[in-house]
Amino acid sequence: MNIQSAISREIFVPRDEKLLVAIEVRRRMKKKGLSFLNAGRKRDYLTYLCLSVTNSRPAQVLVTKVKRYRGTRQFAKRSQWSVEQLRQVNGINPDKDTPEFDLVFDRTTDQWVASSAAEKCMFVQVLYHACQNYWETKLAQANPASPGDQKIPGAPENKKSPGAPSQTSFVNCQQKLMGDACSVNMVIYRCKIFLNRMKNSMTANQGRPQREAAVKASRSRSRSSPSPPVVRKMGNVMRRASQVLSERGERLMRADDKTSHLMHGAKQFAEAAQKNKLPPLK
Repeated sequence: MNIQSAISREIFVPRDEKLLVAIEVRRRMKKKGLSFLNAGRKRDYLTYLCLSVTNSRPAQVLVTKVKRYRGTRQFAKRSQWSVEQLRQVNGINPDKDTPEFDLVFDRTTDQWVASSAAEKCMFVQVLYHACQNYWETKLAQANPASPGDQKIPGAPENKKSPGAPSQTSFVNCQQKLMGDACSVNMVIYRCKIFLNRMKNSMTANQGRPQREAAVKASRSRSRSSPSPPVVRKMGNVMRRASQVLSERGERLMRADDKTSHLMHGAKQFAEAAQKNKLPPLK
C-alpha cells in the first residue's frame, strides 16, 4: 500500500472525506545547498500536505497537514484549512518546474518545498481545478438563474456581495498547470513521481548495506557485505527510463503549446470575423 492510500484510509475515510492528492513536503529553509534527503534525515517526522473534499453536500475542499513520526506507521492530523481560508497559492517560478511553493491563508503563510518538482506541480494542478469547481458551484448556489433568465450580451454581471469571501488567487504558476491538458500533465507528473521515489528508495537501500557493513567490520573483520551489482544495474535502468520519460514529456509539452497557440489564433480570427461581419468561408 502506498503512502496516499494509507493516509486516506487512516485519516480521511473515517471523516467521510475523499483524498484527492497527498505530497511529502518540508519547510523552506534559508540555508542553501541542503538537499531534501539530508534535511529529512535530521527530522523526527515526515510532513504530508493533503487535499481532500467532503462527501457531504455542500462539498467542502480542505487542505490538511499530516505528520508521521519516524519508527511508526501511524499518521496524525495536525492542521486543516478550507479553501475559503486559502487566499493565495504562489508557485514561485512561472517559467519552469520547481519544488518550492507558498500557501497564504487568513492568518498564516506556509513556505514549502516538495520532495520533487513533479509532486509540487501535481498538487498545484489538482488544487487549482478543485478551487475552480468549488467557487463555480458556490456562485451558482448563491445566484440561481431562473428558467426565463437569459444572459444579454453587454449586460453587466451580478457583482459579488460585500460579505462574500474572495476567491483563491494563483500567482507565479505555470500556465500548463491551469490549462486544458490536465490529463496529459497528470500522467507525466505521476510517472516522474514514481521514478523519483524509486530512485530515493534505491539510494537509501544502497546506503544501508554500507552502514551495516561498516558496523559489522568494526565487530568482526571477517564479515563484509559489498553492494550487490544488481542494485547498480537497476539504477542504470531507472536512469535510462527517467531520461526517456523526460524526453517524451517534453515532446508532449511542445505539442500542447502548439495546440494552444493554434486554438488562440483561431479564436482571435473568429472574434475578428464576428466583429467585422465577414461573410462565411465556402
